[in-house]
Amino acid sequence: MNQQHQDERARIREATDRLLAGQATVSNGSLTVVALAAESGVHRMALLKRHADLKNKFYQRVRNETRQVPESEKRLRATVSKLKRTIANQKADIEELRQQVTRLALASAVLTQKKGGQAEMVPVSDNVIPFPKSKT
Repeated sequence: MNQQHQDERARIREATDRLLAGQATVSNGSLTVVALAAESGVHRMALLKRHADLKNKFYQRVRNETRQVPESEKRLRATVSKLKRTIANQKADIEELRQQVTRLALASAVLTQKKGGQAEMVPVSDNVIPFPKSKT
């Protein structure tokens, strides 16, 4: 590792300590990666790509020391619960549609069934075309 890389890592560690102590000097003091990047003076993408281990340690310390769930995890959990509700609603809709298909198929069978060897003639309106009679 080069000297710049070592300096960044040292600044990130110091910034982590300041944020967890509630003594932010540059950032807004929130316990997020954005605040950590601002506090350490390291670009956020560099923190996420080159120093992912320090980012993970930061979040681990946030959980352990403050007993708080990181904001990004809260958002993900909310999204997951919303998606689970959507899936449950879609499953209910699919089941209702399946039952409706079954009912419509039964109704169709009843309507096309012959009574006493002859199909019952039902008066139809002008815009309805009747099915041809089956020859079975």
